[in-house]
Amino acid sequence: MKTEIIKFKGNEKDKKYLDKIKKTFEKGGLVVFPTETVYGLGGNGLDANACKKIYEAKGRPSDNPLILHIAENSQIDELVLEIPDVAKKCMEKFWPGPLTMIFKRSDIVPDAVTGGLDTVAIREPSHKIANKILKAVHLPIAAPSANISGRPSPTKIEHVLEDLDGRVDIVVDGGKSVVGIESTVLDVTVDPPMILRPGKITLEDLQKISPDITIDQSTIDATNKKVPKSPGQKYKHYAPRAEAICFGGNIDKMVLEIQKNIDENKDKKVAVLASTETIDEYKNCDLKINLGSREHLEEVASNLFDALRHCDDEGVDLILAEGFEPIGLGLSIMNRLLKACSGRIVMRI
Repeated sequence: MKTEIIKFKGNEKDKKYLDKIKKTFEKGGLVVFPTETVYGLGGNGLDANACKKIYEAKGRPSDNPLILHIAENSQIDELVLEIPDVAKKCMEKFWPGPLTMIFKRSDIVPDAVTGGLDTVAIREPSHKIANKILKAVHLPIAAPSANISGRPSPTKIEHVLEDLDGRVDIVVDGGKSVVGIESTVLDVTVDPPMILRPGKITLEDLQKISPDITIDQSTIDATNKKVPKSPGQKYKHYAPRAEAICFGGNIDKMVLEIQKNIDENKDKKVAVLASTETIDEYKNCDLKINLGSREHLEEVASNLFDALRHCDDEGVDLILAEGFEPIGLGLSIMNRLLKACSGRIVMRI
């Protein structure tokens, strides 16, 4: 399969592109498109065969649920059995945006979307190109991250093409993703509602809507083996090719521990993922990547997956990553880091 690359220009050609994308979805084809979180690998969410193609293109286990993307709130009515009051409040506050909610599914949603569960995950992205495509197609589009399963999620078109060139019909170039990590997933089928995957919309943000909202402790638990109700709950996820270790605790002691590991691994090509505040303290490592300031975690989240892929590109053997305080967006960053490191964390208090 030859993959076509499309870039919207804001002129009359855009309509032709939208028509082509619409026809591709209607025929059961696959289109990668940008969202504010990461790039998504899209197929017609009401077409079981199209959804099976998504799993095949990614090499993704079929019990790992997909997220349906919609253009406007009214589309949700035919997809779910009920919309709890807390979900309505979250839709009003956070949609369009990086929040996915899990509802009881209607019969119209194929098992191929839900992994055989009686629930379905739905979100309305805020990215202008994604919204333009979804409005033109007017179908719920099933779209996990546009990467080979287990690899770091793609935040640039280069990442997408590295993994999926020749596996999909169309890739839409929308530049770098702003958020950089996948959407928050909130299960509204349980009482109280529970966050199954942390993201840009934090626990603290959601508790302003409903104070009793909780978070699944398995989001930072390396021993989690349960059946996934949300994308990203499988533990091996976001993984670079190199061995990776995360370090946490007191910052000064963390820096010393990472430097110790650099010194003990002189026979390996070592990369350090660090913050702006500490990156200059590391000596004699092969690659240093500045994730951003601890005072601006949005920057860190935006850069994380790109940094992991850069380590792959450079062929490093060992990645030593600074951890972040697991509060607010820091929890979402640590969720991704721990999964990328297969749960390996060294704490220095």
